[in-house]
Amino acid sequence: MKNKKKSKKKAVADTAHLYEGRLDVTRSGMGFVIIEGRDQDILVRPADFHTALHGDTVRVRVVSAGGRSGRAQGEVTEVVERKQLEFLGRIEISQSFAFFIADSDKPMPDIYVPLSKLNGATNNDKVIVKIVEWEKNKKPQGEVVQVMDKSDENDQAMKELLLENGFPIFFPENVLEESERLPDLIPGAEIAKRRDMRSVLTFTIDPVDAKDFDDAISIRHLDKGELEIGIHIADVSYYVEPETALDKEAYTRATSVYLPDRVNPMLPERISNELCSLRPHEDKLTFSAIFRMTPKGDVKASWLGRTVIHSDHRFTYEEVQEIIDQQTGLYQPEIGLLNDIAQRLRKHRFRKGAINFSSAEVRFKLDEKGKPIGIVVKESKESHQLVEEFMLLANRNVAEAVGKIKVNKKPLPFPYRVHDTPDKEKLLPFVEFAKKYGHVFDIQSPQAIARSFNQMLQDVQGRPEQHVLEQLGIRTMAKAIYTTENIGHYGLGFEHYCHFTSPIRRYPDVLVHRVLQEVLDGKIEPDKKMEAKCKQSSERERAAMESERAAGKYKQVEYMQNFLGDEFEGVISGVASFGFWVETVEHKCEGLVSINSLLEYDDFRHIESDYALVGRRSGRQFRMGDKVTIKVVAANLTKRQLDYEWVITSAEKEAVRGGLEIAAGDGQEGHAAKRKTARRKPGAGKPATKHGRKKKK
Repeated sequence: MKNKKKSKKKAVADTAHLYEGRLDVTRSGMGFVIIEGRDQDILVRPADFHTALHGDTVRVRVVSAGGRSGRAQGEVTEVVERKQLEFLGRIEISQSFAFFIADSDKPMPDIYVPLSKLNGATNNDKVIVKIVEWEKNKKPQGEVVQVMDKSDENDQAMKELLLENGFPIFFPENVLEESERLPDLIPGAEIAKRRDMRSVLTFTIDPVDAKDFDDAISIRHLDKGELEIGIHIADVSYYVEPETALDKEAYTRATSVYLPDRVNPMLPERISNELCSLRPHEDKLTFSAIFRMTPKGDVKASWLGRTVIHSDHRFTYEEVQEIIDQQTGLYQPEIGLLNDIAQRLRKHRFRKGAINFSSAEVRFKLDEKGKPIGIVVKESKESHQLVEEFMLLANRNVAEAVGKIKVNKKPLPFPYRVHDTPDKEKLLPFVEFAKKYGHVFDIQSPQAIARSFNQMLQDVQGRPEQHVLEQLGIRTMAKAIYTTENIGHYGLGFEHYCHFTSPIRRYPDVLVHRVLQEVLDGKIEPDKKMEAKCKQSSERERAAMESERAAGKYKQVEYMQNFLGDEFEGVISGVASFGFWVETVEHKCEGLVSINSLLEYDDFRHIESDYALVGRRSGRQFRMGDKVTIKVVAANLTKRQLDYEWVITSAEKEAVRGGLEIAAGDGQEGHAAKRKTARRKPGAGKPATKHGRKKKK
């Protein structure tokens, strides 16, 4: 009896409570509010959404504790924050009004559009509509903000990706008006308050297609052979003041999104490309970290504060790399010095525990309509590392300076960029897998793990297992986030770290500038909402990464449509119970080889600990990191999905069908040796192009 009374009391208390969470709507239309810290989601029926849509942050009241099912049911009482207000879809126009039907796999009501708000749309046009009003128990009301070009499928696809992830395509009128009112000229009184760096050699280094330059580097010689090196960052916080329309919009977006053919900016172009962009031969307001250093990279003193600069030149990474390689060119002595110091800083960072994961960036060559006509793989070179190391130095220095500040004996709320130590559940299977290739990990401490990673990454350079171990190693790592709780940045090996250097494209950097200025002024007002702002920035960063990943996948599929039926060399990049993914060597385009396409050869089972599919009869393995030959058989743009088929030789086909055992040894050498006599390399005996592509038959 007592237990029944307790459960009843709990049920009554639960129904009286309001929770805040994110509404997830299934394809069937049922909703579930996901609440952080609560074990079970709260079920919400469509009739109780009360204007909430998929992805919205809502407050929900529990109306039923769930009884035997254990699933609490609730109703939405308030929409706290909309995931999106703009939607892509089709307009249907009648004689007196119009309705908009969204292209969405999540059920949502049609949007009523007055004829006066069609903005040139005609019946059945593809349009973007923005919700402007929505009263309970009524249809949402909207307006057409853009009529899409039916012939431009790429534009539609990219905008749909952004909207799905909650990024507005257009800036509200009040935000644009506020940005246009900002003056072009810098007041003399403002320059007088700042450290004047305009006479010091300063330049920017950015990608060739960059339009917003938010960081610059200055260098000059001091007495006794020392150097003064300045890292100058666009002073966005001077123009974007708290609680303005610009600030609220920047907070909502929290980040710029970089798709293959466009940037969806955090701030209007008036700010990002004009006022704040550190364009050459223009005076610009900056926030700077200035260091007195030796040519060996030892920091003797540092200074933080607001400055005014005048960039002497705009370099591309390629131009700087050529100056480094050829040891000649514009400002070569200064660039050479900076590069030498950057490489010293880099080596020191890895000695102190940073993990040296290599990264290659895949970029698409696009025609004038945004269609991919080629793929370029860009690796990090010394010109990139030059910029990276000085930005890291500035970020760490700012975080260290603010980290010393206490308010009422408590740390000052500040948006640190943190990276946790590896999760043991992910790490241990990886350690066992790496052992098969002869790599032994010391997991006694986070520092020992980092040393083991670096030793492994050094040892695998140029070896067959390099790709698989690098990729799996990255997957064991935690995700970096923004938070006021400073636990350090494990991957970089820093105790204090923040993002200070990109306020044009990241909102946390704007917050960092504001807090830092309060500290420098001695007028500190702790922001009680800082953790919530960090959480918002982390969530928007993940959404941006998802948009960028999906857009990249779209371009891969669009590009590989040109090669249906062609064969390519590839590397197995992932394994699951339903098949394995292969990334082509030539294009870095990933597709799935379905397990169903392998059934004619053998019955394959998934060995999770080995990241492999293994044939039950033959023992034939498909293991992550193995080289295979594939044929492109399907490219679905709507699903952003590539389908490949495994290509084998007739000799291997007979071996696999005959049940010949092709077992893997304990290490890679044994594995290769046992397979060598049983089969030839996939695709052997077929003429290949110099890039490894086979001709269509």
